Amino acid sequence: MATDSFLPPSGTRDFLAAESAARERAFATVRDVFGRYGFQPLHTPAFERLEVLTGKYGDEGDKLVFKILRRGEHEATGEADLALRYDHTVPLARVVASHGSRLPRPYKRYALAPVWRADRPGKGRFREFVQCDLDIVGSASPLADAEVVSALYQALETLGVPEFRFLVNSRKVLIGLLEVYGVPAEAGGSVLITLDKLDKLRPEAVVAELSQGRGALPASTASNLVADLTASDAVARVRKELTHSTIGQAGLAEVDRLLDLLSDTVPSRRIGFAPNLVRGLDYYTGVIYEVTAPDVPGSIASGGRYDGLIAGMSAGAQTPACGGSLGIERILPLLPAANEPAAPTLDVAVTALGDDHTDAFRMAAAIRRTGLRTGVYLGSSGKLARQLKWAADQGARFCLIHGPAEQAAGRVIVRDLTSGAQTTHPPERVADFFGE
Repeated sequence: MATDSFLPPSGTRDFLAAESAARERAFATVRDVFGRYGFQPLHTPAFERLEVLTGKYGDEGDKLVFKILRRGEHEATGEADLALRYDHTVPLARVVASHGSRLPRPYKRYALAPVWRADRPGKGRFREFVQCDLDIVGSASPLADAEVVSALYQALETLGVPEFRFLVNSRKVLIGLLEVYGVPAEAGGSVLITLDKLDKLRPEAVVAELSQGRGALPASTASNLVADLTASDAVARVRKELTHSTIGQAGLAEVDRLLDLLSDTVPSRRIGFAPNLVRGLDYYTGVIYEVTAPDVPGSIASGGRYDGLIAGMSAGAQTPACGGSLGIERILPLLPAANEPAAPTLDVAVTALGDDHTDAFRMAAAIRRTGLRTGVYLGSSGKLARQLKWAADQGARFCLIHGPAEQAAGRVIVRDLTSGAQTTHPPERVADFFGE
């Protein structure tokens, strides 16, 4: 059988012990920070009904939804009625629409769990990955946006991510800019999808797509729009262009208010207005942001306000909401502890020598009750040297030696593998040594 047959599917990974431990430490840090801000955990199914997910992420996003084929007689048709979770925001909207009366208002929740994208795998891009989300539902206050950004900032700082920076904009700024440039409302979504590629494509390539493909803008309009957004003085240019746009001015006010609220929390070098930031998802309605880090493609965190998503799903009243997400898969390689050696597996290793291993299991069980990680040798070798090597490979501090001679004497040897010192104890009392 070919070696490739044993690889995980493209865009997915196996995590062995050391990497799993590093990931769990990072997740624990994120949970602790989010919990300190009063966010509560929420768990939703790995898959949703297809109609719940589609139509929420824009044309490009909808293409990346992993669909699940109908079973039974429908399987041959290629029809799908379920899909793997694309993100945690749309499932949250479904939960609020379903359980709204049982939830506190505002409802502050976080979610740390895998999501799936039918994307082309690449460096830092996977088909299955964990998202760390937090959201506030039921508050239109700019304080909610500021609290989400503050919690994301605190999590990145606590994790030890170096030199990250928040880029902030507002969808209202972008809508106002399109208004100023005379872009028809029906073409606005397509134009924004193309502008979202400015961090991936050269400006002239974006101009070509705007004028020849999406939006079909006049070449001069496309060129001037891209020039304003990519100029070194883009902030000044955009503020000037939006002087007579009511919605654009409202967007600028949102950005300025957020930056002001965060002025004592996030250093100015770590946050700033970025008028060329788009965020391609259709459901954003106000402030949007992304977090970048040196030498990392794309963003390591993102978020924004999406006041219309929940009402759109439930056909109910407008429900204000905002949230953000940490791109933990891109963050983990940046952490100082990412390359630390694996932590010890055991505290105490118990040898299994001779033919009678009953006492070995009894002693291991008693030592575990003291709170120490304890394991019994499970290999086939009866040689002490091989079992001592196993104990060292597990990172154990202590090893219990209970061979035929010790069994006959009614004693067990406790060897300190760091110092080499040894003490002897009755088997039924050895746990007392570790419980002192």
